[in-house]
Amino acid sequence: MQESRLALGAAGEACAVAHLERRGLRILARNLRCGGVEIDVIAARGALVVFVEVKTRRSRHAGLPEEAVDARKQARLVAGAAAWLREHPGVAARIRFDVISCEATADGFRVRHLEGAFDANG
Repeated sequence: MQESRLALGAAGEACAVAHLERRGLRILARNLRCGGVEIDVIAARGALVVFVEVKTRRSRHAGLPEEAVDARKQARLVAGAAAWLREHPGVAARIRFDVISCEATADGFRVRHLEGAFDANG
């Protein structure tokens, strides 16, 4: 069961990365641990750096995938982003926190991209 969940998560993340690339973002990192936090995707367009949390689900039984990005998860992502930015000074003039939800369907994934889903102030 765990292996199946990992495979679903990896497929959803690959779908999210493809979505970001189609929208003109360059992928800087995937599954990066920074400041003790795993950041799913870091992408950029010009001086904008986007920290992305990807949530993938088979069904809505437990709610929408993006609903799993609660205040605690947001705070952890902000902390991880701050650590990454300290390691890469001058890379970003602006930052944004996005959530991409991927719901499995019979023919792939339904993708919802919430740009600026939350900010560093919670």
